[in-house]
Amino acid sequence: MGETGWFVLPVFLESDVAQELSRESLESWKEGGFRRAGVGRGKDLVIREDVRTDHVMWLNHENITAAQQRYFDLLEKIRIELNRNFFIGLFDFEGHFAVYPKGGFYKPHLDRHRESRDRLVTVILYLNPNWQSGDGGELKIWTTPGEKEGDHIIVEPRMGTLVCFHSGDYWHEVLPANKTRASITGWFRGR
Repeated sequence: MGETGWFVLPVFLESDVAQELSRESLESWKEGGFRRAGVGRGKDLVIREDVRTDHVMWLNHENITAAQQRYFDLLEKIRIELNRNFFIGLFDFEGHFAVYPKGGFYKPHLDRHRESRDRLVTVILYLNPNWQSGDGGELKIWTTPGEKEGDHIIVEPRMGTLVCFHSGDYWHEVLPANKTRASITGWFRGR
């Protein structure tokens, strides 16, 4: 994360693990294992179709598959390195599978809840085999902390690509998907 506060690793995860995670996600999606994503948390959680139209299925560390464990093991290495190099104080990881159906989007937002500072670093792993230009669902990240206009990057949601950024600093959005788009989205948290 260094000086920029964000990074993109285009080929982060081995193909077989990424393929298995993609399969798990899409099978659970087809079986109805997901729920509509909302805005806010706890009793203040509301469904806002004008803000986001994705669906989520939270990952449970007590009931994980072999592919999820391999991914979590790699995330643990990243957490340790971020703490070692930047003294961030990352404690654990929470995350979910996310599916954006055709037409799905998420308007510009920050990933840190107003009343909480526990989400410190956002981590997104894309699970889209054979993604092509024009499939949509790209991630747009504004590259100046605290700004949601001006300089930005566009990240294509290609299979195995990993994106990390400071959760409370970088405005970002998911552009409309032209076909089903899947990822694992999560956060390294502080105490």
